[in-house]
This record gives sequence, structure tokens and C-alpha cells, in this order.
Amino acid sequence: MQELSFNFQFKYGEHWHMAKINEYYQKRELRDQLNAELEQLESDETLKSELEFEKDIKGLMDQFNKSPTDVLQVLVAIDPSVAISGKSSAGQAKATRPLKTYKNPHTGEVVKTRGGNHKTLNEWRKKHGKDVVQSWAS
Repeated sequence: MQELSFNFQFKYGEHWHMAKINEYYQKRELRDQLNAELEQLESDETLKSELEFEKDIKGLMDQFNKSPTDVLQVLVAIDPSVAISGKSSAGQAKATRPLKTYKNPHTGEVVKTRGGNHKTLNEWRKKHGKDVVQSWAS
């Protein structure tokens, strides 16, 4: 059975507004589309296998009173390549930028910094230009 589609609008002040019934039918259509996609996923054998595996892992975690972190530590011990890289934790050092030294040839003043947002450098950039100040870096 095909539904009829209407577009109800009303004018409120200077603007046209969509009636609530339009929103209702749009949401129903989205729900039906999502339900169809979900049914297709649920019949997929790969997903069924992955869900079964997840259920078994959670059962073992409950049985041995282990957290996902505990499981990950065991997996990393078995195969270090599964370690999550880039994860910020207290034990990992943050990569540092190289130290740059800028020497102003006009004043002889030297600035050493790891970042580009330095007060003196910004003043020099305003006065002499970005490219000129960059050429002073060593």
C-alpha cells in the first residue's frame, strides 16, 4: 500500500512553516528506512558471528571479573601490534617540537622557542614581516 504524500504549510507572519504532520511523516519514513537497513544487517552472517564473539568475550570478562582494559593488556602482551597508538596517557611522553633560534640582525636579540606564538617574534613579524623573520631562524 502506497501512502499519499502532502506538503502542508501555513504562513505565520512573513514566513511559511511546515505543519507538524509533515515532520511526522518524514520521521516515519526515516524510521522505516532504518528498520529495513537494520533487518538487512541482522541477517548478515558476519555480524551474527561478531555479535556472538562479543557476547562470549563479555561473558568471560564477567566470569573472571575483568575490565576491557584488562583484556586489552592481555592482547597487547600476546601481540604488541594491537596497542593503541596516539592514546594520551600519563606514561607516554608528548612529542616535542624542535627548538628554533631566531636572531634579529638589527638588534642582535636572540629568541629561542618551540612554538611560533612568541611575544617578541610576533612583534618582529609586525615590524619586519613574517617571511623576513622566518629567514632569521636557525
